[in-house]
Amino acid sequence: MSKPTWFLLAAQLLLPAMALSGERVDLLITGGTVVTLDGQWNVFENGFVAIRDAKIIAVGDASSREPDDFQAAETLDARNKVVLPGLINTHTHLPMVLFRGLADDLKLNDWLNKHIFPAESRFVTRDFVVAGTRLALAEMIRGGTTTCCDMYYFEDAIAEETSKAGLRAVLGQTVIDFPAPDNKTWSEAIASVESFAEEWKPDELIQPAIAPHAAYTVSTEHLKEAALLAERLNLPILIHLAEVGSETDYTLKHYGQRPVSYLEQIGLLSSRVIGAHAIEVNNQELQILRRHEVGICHCPQSNMKIAAGVAPIPQMLSAGLRVGLGTDGAASNNDLDMWQEIDTAAKLHKLHSGDATVVSARQALQMATLGGARALHLEESIGSLEVGKMADLIVLELDAPHLVPRYDIYSLLVYSAKASDVVDTIVNGRILMRDRQLKTLDIEQVMTDARQIAGRVRITLESAAP
Repeated sequence: MSKPTWFLLAAQLLLPAMALSGERVDLLITGGTVVTLDGQWNVFENGFVAIRDAKIIAVGDASSREPDDFQAAETLDARNKVVLPGLINTHTHLPMVLFRGLADDLKLNDWLNKHIFPAESRFVTRDFVVAGTRLALAEMIRGGTTTCCDMYYFEDAIAEETSKAGLRAVLGQTVIDFPAPDNKTWSEAIASVESFAEEWKPDELIQPAIAPHAAYTVSTEHLKEAALLAERLNLPILIHLAEVGSETDYTLKHYGQRPVSYLEQIGLLSSRVIGAHAIEVNNQELQILRRHEVGICHCPQSNMKIAAGVAPIPQMLSAGLRVGLGTDGAASNNDLDMWQEIDTAAKLHKLHSGDATVVSARQALQMATLGGARALHLEESIGSLEVGKMADLIVLELDAPHLVPRYDIYSLLVYSAKASDVVDTIVNGRILMRDRQLKTLDIEQVMTDARQIAGRVRITLESAAP
């Protein structure tokens, strides 16, 4: 081989390697204000996030790195935008979006026993759950939610749709002491939990769980059985906890104890438990919850709408409890918009306490991110933008009148930002929405399917009306 030929061949082999001399990454986000929500409250005005193999491998100030430090398969320009951890919805009933607006302005017991339980018995099928879950997932992705914690029926169908859409989730198969849409007996429900856990535990996005509905719908014997099963299968336990005064009245009447004390006494409380609402708790019970490291899901808008009460969130935060935010189901909220929950959480407790300094903007945003991760006991892997954590993050557009001017980024995000400001949603390093366009769901088909089911529900109810 002649020298010129050898030289040209060597150059052809070396030039690609030289061009790709930087560290290879799957996705590089540059130019935006990166709000990390880490323990130091780091904010990088001209920041970057580098992602490889579904994890964050670098995050920081773009001025601290050279342009060729990374060779990215895909780049996302976040100039004039904010990059922050994805929101974590710690309490949902996803398919209940199909009951949105079905029964409003009612007391909890009337709403639940006279409307929702009968409607679920009549209309909830696997097809209903699939269509409702897809609609809920679309709403959450568009609003910047990247992780949810759900409890409902046919949870295996919810898991399948959630995994396909690309969200991260803790999903609890509901067990309850009366015939449910999916399982008519307690033994059937327990068997379904076991098969659900076996199928989904290996999944990288889905954490299966068992979900005994509440202390007033599941007997002591069955609650103990659920706790033992969770321990044997290493599952989280999702439960409605101290939700309303009538629940307290029930446990006092039947067991002589308030809900938190009762559940501790029967051995249910542990770090496996993720309790929704926690309104009816006193100072002593806060210490019980803290001692057992129970995750708390605060759902301010749902609690307000059904007049269930106000959870003592300032006291919980001061005591170091694991507190996250949730929407509850869209039948009692009536949406899955975490931005509204963040704004409401900050304002509700100021009004309720008469102290404008409680639940600051930083605390409210943290409850929806790292706080939510702590409530789900997932803080080692999600909830903040830090090296080694999973690449679950969102990008918000700042070019809107309601986001101008900007003085404090936390204030802007909590009190001014809307779900519609989210332009990009990324979970596990995968882009689920880019420039407001969903990548994993056909939004038109999703809404068409939802409308068809809602139409059947409406016709059935109207034909049954006196």
